[in-house]
Amino acid sequence: MNKIGKYEFIAEPFHCDFSGRMFLGHLGNQMLNAADFHSTDRGFGMKYLMTIKRSWVLSRLAIEMEEMPAQYAHFTIETWVESAMKFFTSRNFCVSDGQGKVYGYGRSIWAMIDTETRQPCDIYAIDNGAINDWIVDDKPCPIEKGGRVKMSGNDELVRSLEVNYNDIDINGHVNSVKYIEHVLDLWDIAWYREHRLKRFEIAYVAEAHQGDKMDFYREQIADNEFCVRLTKTDLSSQKETEVCRCRLVF
Repeated sequence: MNKIGKYEFIAEPFHCDFSGRMFLGHLGNQMLNAADFHSTDRGFGMKYLMTIKRSWVLSRLAIEMEEMPAQYAHFTIETWVESAMKFFTSRNFCVSDGQGKVYGYGRSIWAMIDTETRQPCDIYAIDNGAINDWIVDDKPCPIEKGGRVKMSGNDELVRSLEVNYNDIDINGHVNSVKYIEHVLDLWDIAWYREHRLKRFEIAYVAEAHQGDKMDFYREQIADNEFCVRLTKTDLSSQKETEVCRCRLVF
């Protein structure tokens, strides 16, 4: 089996925005699908991990696109494991039309956790470290790695919302892509008519759950560049905790 997975998708109309181009959130979902297909086919995917009370959780994701697939377009996502350590592994993505045209790339960092304790687990303990057999360290992914999102403290609260049913995934917390969708909603359609999102990166810190209130703090750090900080507040204790940070370049 090839170390690099290659999967075909289609930009369905109801996954596209007003411009007829795919929503970044839906593209992110398809990247995560490709990651699951790749890991499952090679013996370290969620289907197997759930039987031993383990799960992959996304720690960081960076997506940089020169163009988004248009509605009805068939596109390909290639994915591969770039490196692995005891508690984290890095996985890359390439989005193309399958004919040589590249739409963009993605970089991600994943951790493996115990689904009962929610604590990190040793990745190498799975099948005697078999993930090393699938590492590809010579395929380029020519976008910057996601780093720490630094903010000056001059951010402003721009939106608050409560976590609801449609935000929650199979792990019982807010779905990774839902954060992306909520952050992108901080700008209206008029903004997106004049600006194209080139790069989105997100670093996850904690998990939000049903019953939490999420607050979105935004700061502009350069022309067409913003950082967003999300926090959760437990409505019973009123304790506020940072959940993730994002950086957007238009």
